Amino acid sequence: MPAGRNAPVLGSFVATQEGVVAARVAAPVEAYLVEVGDRVERGDTLVMLDDERISAERQQARAALAEARAALNTSEEEVALARQQLQRQQNLEGSSAYSKARVEDLRQELAISRAEVASAEAAVQSARADLDLAKIDLKHTEVRAPYAGVVTERMAEAGAYVNGGDPLVGLVSDQSLEIEVAVPASRLGALRQGDVVDVELSGGGTAEARVRAILPRENRMTRTRTVRLVPRFDTSARRVAAGESVTVSVPLDTSRQVLSVHKDAILRRGGQTTIYVYADGKAEVHPVKLGDEVGSRFEVLDGVAAGALAVVRGNERLRPGQPLSIDKRVGPTGDDGGQDGGGDDGDDRVQTGKQPGGDQAS
Repeated sequence: MPAGRNAPVLGSFVATQEGVVAARVAAPVEAYLVEVGDRVERGDTLVMLDDERISAERQQARAALAEARAALNTSEEEVALARQQLQRQQNLEGSSAYSKARVEDLRQELAISRAEVASAEAAVQSARADLDLAKIDLKHTEVRAPYAGVVTERMAEAGAYVNGGDPLVGLVSDQSLEIEVAVPASRLGALRQGDVVDVELSGGGTAEARVRAILPRENRMTRTRTVRLVPRFDTSARRVAAGESVTVSVPLDTSRQVLSVHKDAILRRGGQTTIYVYADGKAEVHPVKLGDEVGSRFEVLDGVAAGALAVVRGNERLRPGQPLSIDKRVGPTGDDGGQDGGGDDGDDRVQTGKQPGGDQAS
């Protein structure tokens, strides 16, 4: 089938960074610092949460840490004292003041003091961790943008109480858009990662995009595979939005054999797609399943054999079994004298062949 080198496939722009910025601590909302439509940079403050309770918890954690450190100091002093007493009693060995039982008691007291030091050290570490957590919670009362983008939604208002994980702000990045398109698996033969293809924007104008990935998963219902492309133009300058449609010119596999029929032969009635073919002097109707449109022809996936003579003129008036005659000048002709053959490309047969360049069937 002579056809164009590219087939148009409809896709859409998708944001690689889009989602909800949520609260990370439980607190009342003190103030929103942004409005819907505001552009923000990474790290900008979006929402302020009331920090009164969390500030108090930080102070409490600081006090607990100071108390734990004091207890540790006391335990360390008790160890030092127990060690001195034990050493003093051991130095009396050989004299009448020496008591072996006393030495054993002092050794036990030293062991207990050392255990208390270990416990006090653990208490200090726990108190320090509590203080660190309080500092983190206090930091999170300022809800900041995780990436640059545009505010799409405010999901609470000042005075509302939110818990950790509750949504606060919708944010989408318009500076990291990609194109997602579902390409028929039969059209992937000529498409490669890294290829640069033409795209047509819904707002007008054309541009280029590079194929970033062809996902290795096929949709069982549509027999398509998802392709992601990176625009080779400034999407923000073109005012492109996530979800906006875009037409991608997918290169055709020029080595693939296909079956095609002229577009004028196609009838769509009652939700069914059919064509009439010339068969033993009569009109024979064939339900067909069509693929891509290329130039003036449609790919035929099922329903008719190669070489069948399709009726492309007057077919709207035909009925199954109606007599036809062939006028070699124009093709099949109904008995009413109408010219029911001869497409505008001069060939009304169902064709099979490769897909070289060109817009007209030959």
